[in-house]
Amino acid sequence: MRKGQKARVEELLPALEIDVENLDIEALFGVGRPLWLEIGFGGGEHLAWQALAHTDVSIIGCEPFMNGVVKLLGTIDADGLDNVRLFRDDARLLVERLPPASLERVFILFPDPWPKARHHKRRIVSDAMLGQLADALVDGAELRIATDDPGYLEWILMQMRRQADFDWQARRPADWRERPDDWPQTRYEAKAVAAGRLCAFLTYRRRPRCTAA
Repeated sequence: MRKGQKARVEELLPALEIDVENLDIEALFGVGRPLWLEIGFGGGEHLAWQALAHTDVSIIGCEPFMNGVVKLLGTIDADGLDNVRLFRDDARLLVERLPPASLERVFILFPDPWPKARHHKRRIVSDAMLGQLADALVDGAELRIATDDPGYLEWILMQMRRQADFDWQARRPADWRERPDDWPQTRYEAKAVAAGRLCAFLTYRRRPRCTAA
């Protein structure tokens, strides 16, 4: 990191970084704004595109690796984005502290597949995480998941089939084989395509909560 870039990061990051121990969504973004979450934003190109295309939406990005954070901060600075906040740790720590029914969209794009069986417990798409997301999502909210790993795709589909709170929106093969227009390509996806790997784009909706009569 160059000296000038480091100074700019040190200036920007404290104003954008989230403290989960004192989490106050309204204080971060203001009252009444839709809230989205991207888990593992990598270089931040997808998150920045969404933030620029939806300036009325507040977006939290989770990414533990500083290289990706620095890249996104550069884009935030260049484009003047004021609707993004960052969390540089395990997304689970944030999600478990979010208010119920506070998220309107969640992105989990090309997460680490942890391919070895002994590492499957580290996968972000899990019963525990999906249960927490179901609590944090409003009724009708979207959960978007992408992967280029066949084994992880099978795992995701298996995990999601067990969730009573989500409906898969695919009605034909193109609905999960083709990326929607409002779902920009990430750098990781471009690498996967260049390597000849097929990508899957899964969209789920949070089912309405049952209310007592």
